[in-house]
Amino acid sequence: MTGKSGSSKADGVAEAKREFVLDDDDAPELTPERMAQARFGHEVLPEYVLAQFPRSPGRPRSPSPKVQTTVRFDAEVIDYFKAGGPGWQSRMNQALRQAAGFTD
Repeated sequence: MTGKSGSSKADGVAEAKREFVLDDDDAPELTPERMAQARFGHEVLPEYVLAQFPRSPGRPRSPSPKVQTTVRFDAEVIDYFKAGGPGWQSRMNQALRQAAGFTD
């Protein structure tokens, strides 16, 4: 019997829900051999697909990127800046820029 919505029901009883089962072939095991065959998208995808993703993933490049280095400071200096909470490294950088005479 077909109701007003067009769904098929027998004497007003809905069909039993089917349980979804993932076929093992849909997600084969990722073995070292399969990994050796893996390729990056830009190596195998056509240009029209790659054009849908115009920029590389991650943050945009900064015009003046920071340089990672190792510097040793007195514990009191670090404690002073950390006491201000999150952003202490940026505040320390700003204090060093002012001490060096840079103008922002």
